Amino acid sequence: MKLGLQIPNLTWPDGPAGLGRDLAAVARTADRAGFDYLALMDHFFQIQTVGPPEAEMLEAYTTLGFLAAHTERATLLTLISGVHHRPPGLLAKIVTTLDVLSGGRAMLGIGAGWNEEESRALGFPFPPVAERFEILEETLRYVLQMWSEDDGPFAGRHIEAGRLLNSPQPLTRPHPPIMIGGGGEKKTLRLVARYAQACNLFNTPDLERKLEILRGHCEREGRNYDEITKTVYQFMDIGDDGEKTEALIEELRRLRGLGFDMAIGAVPQLPRLDILERIGTDVIPVVKAF
Repeated sequence: MKLGLQIPNLTWPDGPAGLGRDLAAVARTADRAGFDYLALMDHFFQIQTVGPPEAEMLEAYTTLGFLAAHTERATLLTLISGVHHRPPGLLAKIVTTLDVLSGGRAMLGIGAGWNEEESRALGFPFPPVAERFEILEETLRYVLQMWSEDDGPFAGRHIEAGRLLNSPQPLTRPHPPIMIGGGGEKKTLRLVARYAQACNLFNTPDLERKLEILRGHCEREGRNYDEITKTVYQFMDIGDDGEKTEALIEELRRLRGLGFDMAIGAVPQLPRLDILERIGTDVIPVVKAF
């Protein structure tokens, strides 16, 4: 089982002036500790479950580009980009750029989006949820074409483009892996089966059922269920002094038993580097053996 670090909270003791230094140190330490994925939220205001909207929030892809320069092995992604945040051509170009400059370590994390507050406040379009899912499917088709040899036009109900030229292409071939976030059983998991290389679910009591529903969508789409990386959001909390380490390992063992290949989540004590180092010595070697 692999582990990923998500960094949702950027309200750190040294404030904005120290964020560049602190983020670089966190990324380097996580990379060396053995985290296989390094993720940021793709929000413009802080979300309510983490802090007030006025709390610090950096633009995700600019920050991932910065972190790429301070890491060597971890896959870099957002968890998760709302499809309405960027036009699909811009999104494909951004992820391509991240992949090229990181040496082939980019992943596209995408979903239908949900945060109406920040979208309305900053002037982003925020269509109704059914329309956002339509745009999501068109965007998935669009980026897959842009990452292929077909540089012809694209025509959908919501998106039209004259020529999907993309030079250079990503280093990762046939394309950077796509993770679709969310547990919607009728639409989201169907899109995973049709287009994605990974899904991401929250650690809720219905996880086993969600995976069975995904399996059913794969059967209907003619997709091999086993080739999809199953990921789950799980806080990486070992406690301030390591007192929760065994509890975290046991929960990760349970999730692996359900069929999850990777767990990704926040470490509450960041920017403490010693916690990341301790996870690297006490947790990651154990769970990699599951």
